[in-house]
Amino acid sequence: MSDGFLMMDLMRAFYWLDEGLQTALQSRGWGRFSRTKSFTLANVALGVRRPSDIARNLGISRQAVSAMLREMAAEGLVRLDPDPDDGRAIIVRFSERSENLHADALTTLKRLEQTVSERIGAAASAALRQALSADWGEVPAAQWQVSATDTKVS
Repeated sequence: MSDGFLMMDLMRAFYWLDEGLQTALQSRGWGRFSRTKSFTLANVALGVRRPSDIARNLGISRQAVSAMLREMAAEGLVRLDPDPDDGRAIIVRFSERSENLHADALTTLKRLEQTVSERIGAAASAALRQALSADWGEVPAAQWQVSATDTKVS
């Protein structure tokens, strides 16, 4: 299925995991979420509580995350509590109404990881986790000169 670009392989894997999460949550009566809401919920389920950390993990602005979190709070999915360590900040938590969503999301994420491990093998799964969790360093500066031969697809 690879087209030769790591980025596309990673995106296919990302979408496969999100589709698995979405399908499982929908089958449990939670409806369908936008991809951004889905990954926000996954972050919160995994213990990410600060909007700035969620924004960084999703690669979107803090303002966009704040607006989405207000919408999710109005829908009863999350609570936005004052941060006890920083009076200017908030902490994101699952609402009482969505505590079962939290449990369903965690169970689903664990089962998806088990499925990946079963399908590609335990060693490959461990190597994948190690490679993806490694520190890849800073994003390279736009210093490369691209020539016409670099852009030819073989």
